[in-house]
Amino acid sequence: MKSEIIIHNSVSLDGSLTGFMPDMELHYKIAGNYKPDAHLIGSETIIKGSEMFGDGIPDEVPSDFEQPQRDKSLPWWVIVDSGGKLKGILHTCRRFEYCRDVIVLVSESTPADYLEHLKERNYNFIIAGKEKVDLNFAVDRVREKFGVCRILTDTGRVLGNILLNLGIVNEISLLIHPLVVGEKCYPMFSETNGNIKLSLIKSEKFDNGCVWIVYNLPDNKLNKP
Repeated sequence: MKSEIIIHNSVSLDGSLTGFMPDMELHYKIAGNYKPDAHLIGSETIIKGSEMFGDGIPDEVPSDFEQPQRDKSLPWWVIVDSGGKLKGILHTCRRFEYCRDVIVLVSESTPADYLEHLKERNYNFIIAGKEKVDLNFAVDRVREKFGVCRILTDTGRVLGNILLNLGIVNEISLLIHPLVVGEKCYPMFSETNGNIKLSLIKSEKFDNGCVWIVYNLPDNKLNKP
């Protein structure tokens, strides 16, 4: 069995991921209802988040070098970072109270000093792929080692499109907002190989004008037992 992978995003009517303010409360309510074992996140999303919502990166303290002891029902944060971009930032993720802990996906080309950085701080990490992270292999290893059966990613276009092109996505969940971004549209699916067949399994309208639609990918053979 493969892990179930769900892409969940908030988009405009013309499919843009940016250029508008999504209903974040509703977005995360839907995401939480999936009860994922892990959230799959790209390193760039972590960097942008720290820039947008943070007041600078706090210094590490001794507790940041130890794995947190939190409720095992909380989801892992599985972060793709073959380039070691999050050196000196990961502790801000580990401190997040709704994160069980961080699992870092790296490759054989990841700088040795970054791997040592992870070891010194007791981060779980998986080496998958030569240059970039082999997500297909990495997802299998995360399931085998950590019992992760359901993965949700809601971090944007790049990672989602890679997963779709690999053919390892089971479900796409879109919270469509009642507006058109237009010429500044940042289309969610512009980097996919195209002609991905979907089957509608759910639709729901909310009082704020948003519509939630859910599709599965019936031709996704890689996720069948």
